[in-house]
Formats: sequence, structure tokens, C-alpha cells
Amino acid sequence: MMDRISMDVVKPGTAQVLSNPVQVPLLDMVHLRKDYDGIPALKDISLRIYKQEVVVILGPSGCGKTTLLRCMNGLEPVQSGQILLDGRVVTTEKTNWRLIRQKIGMVFQSYELFPHMTVLDNILLGPLKVQKRERKEAEEAARLLLERVGLYEKHRAFPRQLSGGQKQRVAIIRALVMEPEIMLFDEITAALDPEMVREVLDVMLGLAKSGMTMVIVTHEMQFAKAAADRIVFMDSGEILEDSPPEDFFTKPKTERGCRFLNIFQF
Repeated sequence: MMDRISMDVVKPGTAQVLSNPVQVPLLDMVHLRKDYDGIPALKDISLRIYKQEVVVILGPSGCGKTTLLRCMNGLEPVQSGQILLDGRVVTTEKTNWRLIRQKIGMVFQSYELFPHMTVLDNILLGPLKVQKRERKEAEEAARLLLERVGLYEKHRAFPRQLSGGQKQRVAIIRALVMEPEIMLFDEITAALDPEMVREVLDVMLGLAKSGMTMVIVTHEMQFAKAAADRIVFMDSGEILEDSPPEDFFTKPKTERGCRFLNIFQF
């Protein structure tokens, strides 16, 4: 089983990159606008994500958090603005998003595991079919990742034989085995029973500690305080605050941020 990671020992500020003004962002959103039937979901969003940084996006339901993640991954087209990966514009008609998504992994609320396939086969589908990797090498990578999250003994099980927390951990491994440069997480604990939430958050805290670049949408405030290098607070399709967690949770800059935190009794 993997070592359990206590939330009170993983401190923010692990990226240590924002002080370097010449560093190229790993992922750069520039003046993004996204509309649904003429109604703006994202309004002039600009956000930079640097390598090894953990950015947690907070905000009320319907504020545009998930839409922003889906735009980052090319699942939603934007009406205007640009997205750059490693300094290269990817919001063009010629972009092969199938290739880009190998670098920008995403884990959703729903596990989306194939019910007729074992855990191992679910994990190996991308490396073998999309990346055309050798099966032996891909299986070894999958084994190491499953051992890391304490699930190797389940590699021959089917999704119906797993708990919700186990399914979500498999979904994380399925994304990680593709060796992405950045991981996006969209409320991945929202559908879990409370006792299963911690085992998934432990995995994400471990990823944060290891230096994985991540953008995380969550309502788990204690997790956000423990794992984030930056908190991005959104409302009504706009970024209202972008600050270190110790600043956001103790002295938010906006009245809307204060009202949001009051709900959680901070």
C-alpha cells in the first residue's frame, strides 16, 4: 500500500517559479472567451500555469470552472483568445487535439472506465492503442503506478468489483500512464462517499509533492490549502482573485471572495 500523506505536511509554494519572469508558462490562456448560445461562460480569461505548479480553481457552481478546464483540454472550442502549450499556440484549426491531450491529461467526476475490461486493460488502452508503446513497457509503467496508489492487487478486477474511490484512483492512473506534462482534475471527489474522498485526495497530494503540474477544480477547502501553490477564484465567468492560498484563505481581496469563504466558515 502507498504511504498515506498527511494534509498538514504538504505545504504550498512547492513550485517556486513565479519569481522568474523569463520562464515560459507550460500552459498559457490569453484572453479566452467562451459562449454558449451567445451567453458568455468565460469572459476574457487570462491564466498562466508554470511547470510543477499546483493551481486550484475555486468558485460557486456555474461560475465557469469546468468550462475553463474543458477549454484547456480542447474539449470545448473558444470564441476568441489563445491557448499556448510550451509556448506554442494550440487554438488553431490545424491542431491535432488527440496528440495534445497526451500532454494534457484530464480526470473527470465520472470514472468512465470500460465495464467489460479489467483494471489493467483500462489503463493500457491509451498507451497501446494511441501511443503505440510496447506492451511490456506499458505494463511495467502501469504496475508501478498501481503499486504507488495501493491498487496493484486489483489489476485483474473489473470496475464493478471496485469501490468508488478505487475507480477514481484507476482513472487517475489511466491518465498518468500516458505521461502527460500537466494534469487537469474536475471535481473528482464530488461523486464519492465521504469516507472515500480521503483516499483519492491522498493520491493527489502525493502527485503535488512529487512535482506534477496540476490544475484542480474542487470544493475541498482543506485540500486546496494543503496542496495549492496558487488559488484562482472565479465567479460569473471571470477570475476575481489569483493569489497564494495563505493570502486567499486569510485575507481575500474581494467582497465576493469573502462571502464565498464564509460558507465554509474560514
